[in-house]
Amino acid sequence: MTDVDPDESLTFTIRPAKPADAEILVNLVRELAVYERLEAQAEATADQFRRWLFGPQPAAEAALAEVDGKPVGFAIWFSTFSTFRGQPGLYLEDVFVCPEYRGRGIGRALLATVARLAVDRGCGRLEWSVLDWNVPSIAFYKSHGARPMDGWRVFRVDEGDLIRLAETPEAVRIAGTEKERS
Repeated sequence: MTDVDPDESLTFTIRPAKPADAEILVNLVRELAVYERLEAQAEATADQFRRWLFGPQPAAEAALAEVDGKPVGFAIWFSTFSTFRGQPGLYLEDVFVCPEYRGRGIGRALLATVARLAVDRGCGRLEWSVLDWNVPSIAFYKSHGARPMDGWRVFRVDEGDLIRLAETPEAVRIAGTEKERS
């Protein structure tokens, strides 16, 4: 970890991530997982990021924040669609800035970059989840106009439950979607 004087102004850049950045993204995601107390869940590999962020059918996009060429933050997002609005949106899967670089506008720049993409693409909204104990992030998001979605809960089906659900007799393969994903 580098000591950074919080009063010293920093020049940083935000740029699209590229395949050569996959290992950097893995390391930053692991730092995020430590911050969120979810280290055991951070299983992503550089090969997975190369495949799913930069392969023939990207599932998400990413940007890196750098100070003097050193990666200090990232954002990963993907497209969504609102049936109520009849309009696309973006979901911000993660935004993270290394602790020693926080408070310098880097997080705001990452968030604003994804917001700019959403507007440019005609999206009606940008949304994300935040851990309920993460008070600094909640305050940061609220300071930029975000609001919690009261009355909504996030649900997830993964691992064995996902496979079991997919294997139920009622599951139908939608024509054109059976492309191999391995």
